[in-house]
Amino acid sequence: MTLAPTETRTISHWATGAGFAGSSDRTASVTNPATGAVTGAVALASATDAKAVIDAAAAAFPAWRDTSLAKRTSVLFAFRELLNARKHELAEIITAEHGKVISDAIGEISRGQEVVEFACGIAHLLKGGMTENASTKVDVASLRQPLGPVAIISPFNFPAMVPMWFFPIAIAAGNTVVLKPSEKDPSAAIWMAKLWAEAGLPDGVFNVLQGDKVAVDELLTNRTIKAISFVGSTPIAQYVYSTGTAHGKRVQALGGAKNHAIVLPDADLDLAADAMVNAGFGSAGERCMAISALVAVGDIADELVAKIAQRTAGLKVGDGTRNTDMGPLVTQAHRDKVASYVDAGEADGATIVVDGRGVAVDGDNSGFWLGPTLIDHVTTDMSVYTDEIFGPVLSVVRVETYDEAIDLVNSGPFGNGTAIFTNDGGAARRFQNEIEVGMVGINVPIPVPTAYYSFGGWKNSLFGDTHAHGMEGVHFFTRGKVVTTRWLDPSHGGINLGFPENN
Repeated sequence: MTLAPTETRTISHWATGAGFAGSSDRTASVTNPATGAVTGAVALASATDAKAVIDAAAAAFPAWRDTSLAKRTSVLFAFRELLNARKHELAEIITAEHGKVISDAIGEISRGQEVVEFACGIAHLLKGGMTENASTKVDVASLRQPLGPVAIISPFNFPAMVPMWFFPIAIAAGNTVVLKPSEKDPSAAIWMAKLWAEAGLPDGVFNVLQGDKVAVDELLTNRTIKAISFVGSTPIAQYVYSTGTAHGKRVQALGGAKNHAIVLPDADLDLAADAMVNAGFGSAGERCMAISALVAVGDIADELVAKIAQRTAGLKVGDGTRNTDMGPLVTQAHRDKVASYVDAGEADGATIVVDGRGVAVDGDNSGFWLGPTLIDHVTTDMSVYTDEIFGPVLSVVRVETYDEAIDLVNSGPFGNGTAIFTNDGGAARRFQNEIEVGMVGINVPIPVPTAYYSFGGWKNSLFGDTHAHGMEGVHFFTRGKVVTTRWLDPSHGGINLGFPENN
């Protein structure tokens, strides 16, 4: 159902298989970024509400842990089929609350679904090892077992995909889950909770806790929660990691990014220009893997900038439900913050080649609009370069040599994603070896790994040792156990007080 501009709804928590209103009277407005209209009020949990949702996950854990792998897998497959059949419903919810265009929302869901499909093979992924007769008539076996109730704290930019990086594996491995979505676009989490129930997941295995810092702090400190998966800005990631680990939790906290793309003089400049537009302005630049800094090597900058500007001019900005290429930013405050960086770059002497601050849009004038923005002659001391902007702003930094480009990337505080555009295989091989970044693209602008590999950066882009999904994700949501077994037979017996030896 499409809500009228003046119609609002209450978005509550989800626990033990049903909506849960909670005791707090605090709420936050949810808006449609394309119109500026308030469309909902999301509950902001009190500590008591948070404990109630956590307790629901804890109560469901013993039975789900002991549920057979075959049964768990059948629920995963059912969820996958339902998601595949109804993903357009979820895409419409994402567009209505985040603002990204429908096609981008569907793409987000499809990438999340890859992890669901990966988790459908959990029986194989949880196989342990066994050594017969490791010592005389002693067998040794290894097991991987679930942790217990775990929490996921997800950001606004991918309300479906980022939670799906974590919860399919956590649930398949036998854990129960509390998802704390962003209060900016909370409805996708409730939709997925209902889909899990329809797929046959027992009550309490998947729960949704709405809220702000109060909810987050309860998840970080409550002893019932055994692990935390977080994606968001670096300062908050640091806080989540330090607070969670101080309270004995396993934590993976994915932080911010400032992703560079290096374009060498031998590159196909048309391919590179296409890639820069796609990676810089898709989803209004609100991607942790967006390219925000283009490093042009040698004398190609003028030609490359002209090609990017030409392509950017053809982009259609507007309501994501219409035939547009790029939607609004998520809130008015965020739109104004991103625009302030453009103002600062201009004041610092950079050249605004394409200015999105006054973009013409196919949408309501009250939407949170900022068009694609291309800034040339950016230097490394400008805030438009140093800060993670998280908007449709592409900065061009000019350097003379390959070595200068490498040093520029490696000297930064982040190490999330990067790319190089070249037709020189030797340069590409050297790049992938020397660059201090966790995810690398060779002529690929957004090198997000497929689900059976793991996602995560280096340096201030990741706190914790474990990346998301893939086998690292399986290991994060399980813990190892080794069982040593000896069954006595009539030939054994007697007393021996010596230290046991492997013989």
